[in-house]
Amino acid sequence: MADTRAISAATIAVTAGRPDRAPGQPVNTPPVLSSTYSAGGEVPYARAGNPTWSALEDVLAALEGPGCRALTFASGMAAISAVVDLVPVGGLVVAPRMVYSGTRALLTESAGAGRIRLREVTPGQLPDSVDGAAMVWVETPTNPMLDLIDIGATVSAARGQALVVVDSTFATPLGQHPLDHGADIVVHSATKYLSGHSDVLLGTALTRDAELLDRLIRKRTLGGGIPGPMEAWLALRGLRTLPLRWERACANAAEIAGRARGHRAVARVRYPGLAEHPGHGLAVRQMTAFGAIVGIELRDAEAAEQVAADTRLWLHATSLGGVESTLERRRRWAEESPDVPEGLLRLSVGIEDVEDLWADLSDALDRAMPPARTR
Repeated sequence: MADTRAISAATIAVTAGRPDRAPGQPVNTPPVLSSTYSAGGEVPYARAGNPTWSALEDVLAALEGPGCRALTFASGMAAISAVVDLVPVGGLVVAPRMVYSGTRALLTESAGAGRIRLREVTPGQLPDSVDGAAMVWVETPTNPMLDLIDIGATVSAARGQALVVVDSTFATPLGQHPLDHGADIVVHSATKYLSGHSDVLLGTALTRDAELLDRLIRKRTLGGGIPGPMEAWLALRGLRTLPLRWERACANAAEIAGRARGHRAVARVRYPGLAEHPGHGLAVRQMTAFGAIVGIELRDAEAAEQVAADTRLWLHATSLGGVESTLERRRRWAEESPDVPEGLLRLSVGIEDVEDLWADLSDALDRAMPPARTR
């Protein structure tokens, strides 16, 4: 009798995407470094497929949920571009005003060129602003403001008239399952948590809709945004430890967020796991973990830049989701939304000892305090 017990994500991450078990066979799928395949097989040419991609896609799909199929791309933006390209010319895209700056720039430039029409709204307005849309772009939690968007309410409002796409990079497949809430497509920057070691550029798009999958395969094949086999192999190796890394990083982030609330240099902490976060109730209902990104607001840009420069363990860098802790002031980028506070630091909390992380961050925050007034 077949074993029908549910398998946990931790087990899936380790066991999925392995070669068939046979005497003398390797345990791991190797990087297949070939641009050419002998005729008559499943893969006609390297732009159409690679066994190393397939193994990675098998794991990603299994983590996202039953019936899901995954496609990997050369970067997160390659995946996002392919998905946005599903919108017919002149179609309306509805998106939050404050999303990842790369996504925002792509949508803005596409609208400026007449390729799409764009309606930007606040995250809370999204479910009520989808009339006439061809695609609704959901990012939850949002980057870098950590706002929450109700996926199910957005899907209900779209009523099958618009594709609902969820960028779930901050949540990972271990933190939420947008397809289970009715989304049509979920995208991740696999550069971040999925690979987890700051050594790969990759993206992925996942769906349960066979027709959408075929369209995305064609976009990837003709657009050429395919992943390299070595990148896919590195991401697959990193993915094996995602549950362990994710658990530790989320625990560290919750501790850092709680401690930062009490520091006098911090005006506000943004973290869905805090009870005072406006989206905390939604996070409890929609997510299975609150994530490892924390936003802290300081009095101004100068104070935020000083903290970023003064930390020694925390790395001042623009990426996130690696084993190391990073931080940056997001408004230092010209493409960042002007609605993002100048003094906001985005913290990607890694897997180091949390006491060491807090000691380093609190020392930097202490030095960013304004000088005491004298009478």
